[in-house]
Amino acid sequence: MDNYSRKILAWTVAERFDSSNTCQVLLAAGKHLVTADRPLLYADSGVENVNGAVDSILLTACLDRILAQVEVAFSNSLIEAYWRSLKHQWLFLNTLDSVARVRAMVEFYVNEHNTKMPHPAFSGQTPDEMFFGTGAKVPEELALAKNHARAARMTANRSMSCERCLGQQVSLPGEQIPH
Repeated sequence: MDNYSRKILAWTVAERFDSSNTCQVLLAAGKHLVTADRPLLYADSGVENVNGAVDSILLTACLDRILAQVEVAFSNSLIEAYWRSLKHQWLFLNTLDSVARVRAMVEFYVNEHNTKMPHPAFSGQTPDEMFFGTGAKVPEELALAKNHARAARMTANRSMSCERCLGQQVSLPGEQIPH
């Protein structure tokens, strides 16, 4: 995940736990990064992130690994929160009867996250719009739509009428209206 845009750069669903899966994901994610400095990889200290195979890939891919909660005081909470949402708001609500099914479900959710789900940290822009810099007008368009919706709602509310609003006295059952 790109920490700035929250775009999922690469992912995999593997049939078995193997450090080569992490290596493949890191290499795939690294292809998306264009920067003058060496990109930083914030990772936890799990065995999938800290091992000889990953260390050699980091050198090859020109990535610097920062261990969350070890080398820095903050965590890799952005990606952890994303995976928690993926699992609890999507995967666990569906039938997961095969690796292929899980892979298809993850692919759908990653695509939706990147291309369609607006992020509140970006005033309604999607991670793709932030990553590629294509959503600069989105906050303005949303503000305009919000103002139009508010005006329409106020007009609709003000056009509603009832006898009480029209100044006519309405009696409740058993109540006498003085004349």
